[in-house]
Amino acid sequence: MKLVLPGNVKKVLELLSANGFEAFIVGGCVRDAILGREPNDWDVTTNALPQAVKRIFHHTVDTGLQHGTVTVLLGGGSFEVTTYRIDGVYEDGRHPSSVTFMPSLSEDLRRRDFTINAMAYNEEQGIVDLFGGQEDLRRGVIRCVGDPDERFDEDALRILRAVRFSAQLGFSIDPKTRSAVRRHAEELQKISVERIRVELMKLLVSDHPGRLRDLYELGLTAQFLPEFDVCMETPQNTPHHAYSVGEHTIRTVENIEADPILRLTMLLHDFGKPDRRLVDKNGKDHFPSHPARSAEMAEDILKRLKFDNKTIERVVNLVRWHDRRPKHTEKSVRRTLWRIGPENFEDYLKVRRADDSGKSDYKKEEKAADILGTERIGRRILEERDPMSVRELAISGKELLELGAKGKEIGAILDGALQLVLKNPEANTREYLLEYAAFEHKMWQLDGEIV
Repeated sequence: MKLVLPGNVKKVLELLSANGFEAFIVGGCVRDAILGREPNDWDVTTNALPQAVKRIFHHTVDTGLQHGTVTVLLGGGSFEVTTYRIDGVYEDGRHPSSVTFMPSLSEDLRRRDFTINAMAYNEEQGIVDLFGGQEDLRRGVIRCVGDPDERFDEDALRILRAVRFSAQLGFSIDPKTRSAVRRHAEELQKISVERIRVELMKLLVSDHPGRLRDLYELGLTAQFLPEFDVCMETPQNTPHHAYSVGEHTIRTVENIEADPILRLTMLLHDFGKPDRRLVDKNGKDHFPSHPARSAEMAEDILKRLKFDNKTIERVVNLVRWHDRRPKHTEKSVRRTLWRIGPENFEDYLKVRRADDSGKSDYKKEEKAADILGTERIGRRILEERDPMSVRELAISGKELLELGAKGKEIGAILDGALQLVLKNPEANTREYLLEYAAFEHKMWQLDGEIV
């Protein structure tokens, strides 16, 4: 099989070869090229030592010399070039205690995680496939190179990567590899939350996010997201639901677009339900105030997994209001827009639709109509540019200072003015709001005198 390589990748291989060294593209880029997918990165492996690579190429970055990696900058792109190597003992399940450079490509490929990632290619020799990677691609199987227990002992993150690759590619996991994943699940405790977060997000935004179920069944979420396990084991005995909280969650994740914020929101939106579950005398479940509890838990979990503040803020906001169902009046929908933020309205609608998609068919048409009614009114309000924040009021703190207001009083009067305008946008005039502000200022003065 002949693979199509970008010109700059060819040039890297050609320059190494012209200087007397072997050179191959290797790993995920070979896998993706065979599958007809566009590789994200083009990695190169060679028998040239790092110092030799640095002599051959004019522009390089020492990204991992201790592991034999030099990043070559060429033609506006960057390419990791790594010397053939074998790794020493992985004493902590994360890092080899030593790295030994080798002249043999076969030894280098032998240390890699899965057969589909253990292939190399150059135009002279074609595909070098020593472990059946091409056959596993045809079969749609994720299988470790050699003994899976050894591979997972070397780097425990591979346990999670096995499920992640199955989600990205739609592949099954080889039975021996799957059994080893389950045996080694607790070793994820050795892995940093940052590395776990990256793998979790790749799975979440994949074409098969339902493989979250594999994470649970193989004991992986128990190591870094135990709240999900509790959801999987929490029933929902109510006409509105047909699945446990966890199964409902999986279906909602599958039924929303592959946007990181939206997929995270659906993953976390009902995590508060187990804490809020009440069973009435008829055996029916109720989950009062679960959105607020879910928002609290979402914030804690996202911080624990070290997500950035912007992501945390957006996801927690959507989780908090995911179950808000305003009446079909401008006043009610306008207040909802104010609470969630007008800029989040489209995502709020997507979240509500995804949430309903994971429920039973009970009142399915009515629920869809309810969302549509909210959408129509909300769009009309946004088109008319009704004020939604203190900044959009016809008065500001400047006018209140001129009235003699100060400190907390200014904020309180402006907040009260906004509530008036949310009820009636026509009240947003300078004259009306100054009259309101003057009255409120007098009330503050009277309160002060009484105190």
